[in-house]
Amino acid sequence: MASIIEQCQVAPPSCAIDKLTLPLTCFDTLWILHNHHIPRILFYKLHNIDKNSFIQNIIPTLKHSLSLTLKHYLPLAGNLVCPWNSTGYPELHYVKGDSVSVTFSESTDMDFDYLVSNDHTHNAKDFHPFVPKMAEPEDTSGVQFAPVLAIQVTLFPNHGISISFLSHHVVGDESTIVGFIKSWAFLNKNDENDEFIIIPFYDRSIVKDPYGLGDCIWEETKKHKTKMSDIIPPPPDNNNIVRGTFTIRRDHIDKLKNLILSKRPCLTHVTSYTVTGGYVWSCLVKSEDATEIIDENVMEYFGCAVNYRARFDPPLPSSYFGNCIIWYIASTKHVDLVGNNEGFIIATESIAEIIYKRNKDEEYVLNGDWLKEVGAASNKGRYLAIAGSPKYDLYEADFGWGKPKKWHFVFFGNGLLMSLSKSKDSDGDLEIEIGLSLSKTRMNAFAAIFTHGLSFLYQV
Repeated sequence: MASIIEQCQVAPPSCAIDKLTLPLTCFDTLWILHNHHIPRILFYKLHNIDKNSFIQNIIPTLKHSLSLTLKHYLPLAGNLVCPWNSTGYPELHYVKGDSVSVTFSESTDMDFDYLVSNDHTHNAKDFHPFVPKMAEPEDTSGVQFAPVLAIQVTLFPNHGISISFLSHHVVGDESTIVGFIKSWAFLNKNDENDEFIIIPFYDRSIVKDPYGLGDCIWEETKKHKTKMSDIIPPPPDNNNIVRGTFTIRRDHIDKLKNLILSKRPCLTHVTSYTVTGGYVWSCLVKSEDATEIIDENVMEYFGCAVNYRARFDPPLPSSYFGNCIIWYIASTKHVDLVGNNEGFIIATESIAEIIYKRNKDEEYVLNGDWLKEVGAASNKGRYLAIAGSPKYDLYEADFGWGKPKKWHFVFFGNGLLMSLSKSKDSDGDLEIEIGLSLSKTRMNAFAAIFTHGLSFLYQV
């Protein structure tokens, strides 16, 4: 459990502009329909931190640096405005006086070293006390105002600190949220020097929507009138759902690439992403076969998350604030993925070919065909989605206490989801961390298959 030390609101400084309104693009609006949150939690090791120094030193500094950061990230302090009963369009809206809810808490009964260890799995519910709650939305004459960000900072006396972020996906994708977290960390460490932080690019007029996809999504969303409250369910109390972290080293990646190219010498787009995704996908399917009987002809789907900023013509700036993530859907029969080496090869081939096919197809993105494919795949229930990317390295988020000892996506919902991030031990050579949340039985099967497969690479 975590006991609350202080609950407060942190606003941008008085020198910030009074108002900022951002209309949603089609890439943002779809997240209202899905009402999607993924909490992130970062753990920092501080051996000599006690409650007194936390209250007197850490809390005031974090509040001040967060306020300075929000000057540049005003939408995070504002609200998502949804005019359910009018002809208006949803938007992100900040006005002077808006703020972010921040909870400072203390945990005295949870083992910090257990939470940051990669040596074993964790009960999913163990992370729940350290994730913030999102404030309930307010409804005024059919217009709903919903906060988009909540933060919780937890002290583990004499061990360390965790900082957890709960953001509504409508406000921005991984590029946007990681940019905010790194900027806050930089300002906290460097005493108000904002010369080198990531300044968001807010101009929404450069985002193309020639088919009116955003309007179509909004009209469909209004039929459901999704309640914009915190919908993250608590993990089951039976301790059956566990979280595991697995690492693929640079030498593993090289050997996986060599293996795929020896079998498919003409295959293009053989990258760290495609071989890692193919390997984990095939191991997951095999782990399910180890725990239950699956129809060999059923289709399996893999969602390749793609940051489309640089792929538009002209490209969007890398600092563009908002969502610009789409998915390419790779698919193949279940039986194809459960062979020994052939399962990995077919999985990687499927992912590489769909990326190569879609990367130059801007029309596929603009006309919404990708959304139809994602919907069809996810409705069939055998869909593996990805959160995060090794390109966005939260291990670089140094608040002045060194890099995080560990960071996690915290998965509380249903569905099969894996996270990808750069490993904390990556120094020049890329190592990738994979996060998964599965039943204990399936996690044990996955771990055995994953480890055996990597060891087998050194025998071929």
